[in-house]
Amino acid sequence: MKEKVLIVDDQFGIRTLLNEVLSKEGYKIYQAANGLQALNVTKQHAPDLVLLDMKIPGMDGLEILKKMKEIDPHIKVIIMTAYGELDLIEKTKKLGALAHFPKPFDIEEIRSAVKKYLLVNSNRTAT
Repeated sequence: MKEKVLIVDDQFGIRTLLNEVLSKEGYKIYQAANGLQALNVTKQHAPDLVLLDMKIPGMDGLEILKKMKEIDPHIKVIIMTAYGELDLIEKTKKLGALAHFPKPFDIEEIRSAVKKYLLVNSNRTAT
């Protein structure tokens, strides 16, 4: 079974890039441009991992993360942000974010982080 990755970013180009790279790795990719779409995908498809941008118009990344955790307390989330807001990053870590990547990010670092956190997930389910 393919692992499911949800990409949440209001920038179409970033969603497209991550979709292309992660699809080649064999993951089932879902995309959301805003918080409501992200929460709907989370409810309907239970993604194994979420790549979540912090600066999204309407519902910001922190609020999206909180609501995702209400839907699935064990959801795995990696934060992406163009801003070095340390207090925001700390808040996301307290809510259970696994890692954060500053934008612009290195696509290879994102790819290896996704692989790492999904591998941890599949090892748990295999035991």
